[in-house]
Amino acid sequence: MKGILYFFLLLFITGSFGMKPKKPATQEIEGLFYYDQTPVRIEIAEGKIIRVTRIKALQPKDKDLYIGPGLIDNQVNGYTGVTFSLGDTRFTAEDVQKVNKALWQAGVTSYLPTLRTNSKENLLRNLAVLKAAKQDPASRGSIAGFHLEGPYISPEDGYRGAHTLSYVRKPDWNEFMDLYEASGGNIVQVTLAPEIEGVLPFIKQCREKNIIVGLGHHNASIKQVTEAVDMGAGICTHLGNAMANTIKRHENPLWSQLSEDRLMISIIGDGFHLLPEEIRVFYKVKGPLRTIITSDVDRYAGMKPGKYLNAEKDTIELTPDGAVMYVARNSLSGSASPVTKGVANVMKVTGCTMAEAFRMGSTNAARLYGLNDRGELRPGMRADIILFKMEDDKIHIKKTFVAGEMVYDSDK
Repeated sequence: MKGILYFFLLLFITGSFGMKPKKPATQEIEGLFYYDQTPVRIEIAEGKIIRVTRIKALQPKDKDLYIGPGLIDNQVNGYTGVTFSLGDTRFTAEDVQKVNKALWQAGVTSYLPTLRTNSKENLLRNLAVLKAAKQDPASRGSIAGFHLEGPYISPEDGYRGAHTLSYVRKPDWNEFMDLYEASGGNIVQVTLAPEIEGVLPFIKQCREKNIIVGLGHHNASIKQVTEAVDMGAGICTHLGNAMANTIKRHENPLWSQLSEDRLMISIIGDGFHLLPEEIRVFYKVKGPLRTIITSDVDRYAGMKPGKYLNAEKDTIELTPDGAVMYVARNSLSGSASPVTKGVANVMKVTGCTMAEAFRMGSTNAARLYGLNDRGELRPGMRADIILFKMEDDKIHIKKTFVAGEMVYDSDK
């Protein structure tokens, strides 16, 4: 008798009385498809895209509303007053959630918090904070991993950029493994200089752990660049920046990296870091398949124009047009513009299609970092979606969805 009761109880729990299982609730989003600008309806269930359907037309109020994949930014140093490289204990997981929300407003649904050259103690502490924030359900999976920019970079002025000289050092695998453990195994890219002593075995060890190696803040020769790529380096970090104002005409990091077909490039497209002609040349050489648009955005994004002090008590000026200037060096110091601006600007100056711009602003980063569930709008992908309008060659975000959940609505 007990066996029969157990059998019927099991049928009740599993819904096996011939009743059809309840279908998950679905939602529908419509817009002009980023790939070819035709009207589509995207159906979502349980955080994933289940169907993309061509439709005849959008509602009149939405006739100029585009729909595209959420943007993916591989270099975010901070935002809205928060920096991931603070030198004290003020940096908290709540700060990271503040950045998440600001990025969602900009249409960024996945990103790599980036830590610049600093002391080991600082990096250990901040990586632990980022690890906790990444695990927090409030982040909704938007933190895709961490990018360690330095400290294994060139100490030379110009090539070092705004990184603090006293913290620049040679690669140390034991130190790096301590950092990697503190991150919870979430460091997915390291940017380093290929000419530094000990860097080649370090690159090899990174690749054995499936960590992407970027070349940046360096003054390497063609031989050193080639050796680094042979070892597994795969991308140039913000090509054309973190270089001295005066370089050799023939022998410089630009030609060696542009001519190396195995290297992808990331470029800052905000309109300040690279001239339009530079962007056009880089795009013509690398094309939409080997280019990633990044922001290098820092805490000054979302802040009022004015003068601020950085961690070294040097003056940083945020100009009214959005440039971030290191006053003492008369050079740029990061960016105050989200990658959204860069995607629109690259589309404008190169004449590339919207589909190609979104490939560089989302799909390519997803593929590079193994984020195979995002970066495109097709069935089975995570429903990271943005609705936007194009006005005056700029992208204006109207709504942002992360895993099917609306996290930003410009009307609210």
